[in-house]
Amino acid sequence: MIRRPPTVVCYICGREYGTKSISIHEPQCLRKWHNENNLLPKELRRPVPKKPEVRTITAKGFYDLDALNEAAWTSAQSQLVPCNVCGRTFLPDRLIVHQRSCKPKATK
Repeated sequence: MIRRPPTVVCYICGREYGTKSISIHEPQCLRKWHNENNLLPKELRRPVPKKPEVRTITAKGFYDLDALNEAAWTSAQSQLVPCNVCGRTFLPDRLIVHQRSCKPKATK
């Protein structure tokens, strides 16, 4: 069985990164988030995502990666915006594209 190296979930975008590269990724991801958020219409702009604080440390003195990843994933999912027609959730910039083609279901 091949063992994968441990990964950490980004609290902004929800993607997995290595434990060494997450500290490089997060500031860049937050900068990108700010740039994209500023381009959105005012009604779709979101508050700045906050890094979840998980202080669960195992008996060996390490952070509980599972708890940290779960909190980061929840934070990333909270950034999604529901479509007012179908209810599916999207990132704000993708919602605009989706709304062009989303039509209410016709009643029979």
